[in-house]
Amino acid sequence: MASAEGETFLFTSESVNEGHPDKLCDQVSDAVLDACLAQDPNSRVACETAAKGNFIMVFGEITTAAQVDYEHVIREAVRQVGYDDAVNGIDWRTCIVENRLTRQSPDIAGGVHLGRAEEDIGAGDQGIMFGYATNETPELMPLSHLLATKLGAKLTEVRKNGTLPWLRPDGKTQVTVEYRVAPGTHRPVPVRVDTVVISTQHAEDVSNEVLRPALMEHVVRAVVPAQYLDEKTKYFINPSGRFVVGGPTGDAGLTGRKIIVDTYGGWGAHGGGAFSGKDYTKVDRSGCYMGRWIAKSLVAAGLADRCLVQLSYAIGVAEPTSIYVDTYGTGKLPNSTLIKIIRKNFDCRPGHIVRQLNLKVPRYQKTAAYGHFGRTGEGFDWENVKHLDLDV
Repeated sequence: MASAEGETFLFTSESVNEGHPDKLCDQVSDAVLDACLAQDPNSRVACETAAKGNFIMVFGEITTAAQVDYEHVIREAVRQVGYDDAVNGIDWRTCIVENRLTRQSPDIAGGVHLGRAEEDIGAGDQGIMFGYATNETPELMPLSHLLATKLGAKLTEVRKNGTLPWLRPDGKTQVTVEYRVAPGTHRPVPVRVDTVVISTQHAEDVSNEVLRPALMEHVVRAVVPAQYLDEKTKYFINPSGRFVVGGPTGDAGLTGRKIIVDTYGGWGAHGGGAFSGKDYTKVDRSGCYMGRWIAKSLVAAGLADRCLVQLSYAIGVAEPTSIYVDTYGTGKLPNSTLIKIIRKNFDCRPGHIVRQLNLKVPRYQKTAAYGHFGRTGEGFDWENVKHLDLDV
């Protein structure tokens, strides 16, 4: 829609709660990774998780000197989410746990890290990775995704602190934002929230007449700034009418099926690789963290309003095969100059990424729900803006 003030468009992002079956699996996989790294920082981990009903299985490849009680780690991760009754999706105490983890392939180990100094470690796989940043929010994240993520986190908060004790762990959120691009610019500016969608699992004896106004008060209005809400904003709270059966009982869960939720809510681009359960040699994860660090640092330095960075790798090769940048017409310098700035300020080899972003520290389980980017607090080193040397 166009007007004298500029063209407007609607963009939607979604998120899921920590009790969503796929997100539960992401957290279990990262709990296993953390447990290995806590004892052996050089662990090589590629852990996948599947869940259905009162059954959970881990499978994949791990080579580590750590002595890990995997069953205990898995049950503890499920407990922390709040699944303590099979009626609600899964019970951490009674669920069946199956371990199908094996050692890393010697072909991969030999091509990636065996016999190499850390700075020369090769990428654990080929692939393309993207980082994105935009100055539309203080977090340098897209507003649509930021709000969807914060709504999901607030649902969990009011469930666990007892404000709304009838909430259950599973849930999804979605936010549609109206953006405007002023004439002569390339920068979308959020104007208002057009639609809010929340679907949350709840106790059987709670009606929508109780649930909907409570979520409006304690979740929606507590998260979405009033400046973005108006009389035209639409709200769909548990639009299906009932959400009692959830978690792995309602749907099967699998690691790595929420890659857009984990990143930028559909903004920018995605190379297709998932994060959870992977150590830093898997550039699916570390390369994306590096891409975000680069993009955020460029935007924070005022070099662009929006920025997309792509890295690509070949298995066993340390140096990226390419570095690409796109500022969507908002760059203050030519892209060729930005590439030179990136190469001068950031070493994108996996063995250097791990040092710069401190990726051997066990802190991944907390990244596995409510987004890997736009977060604050200890452990999210890729969110710490780097001061750039612009003399190129």
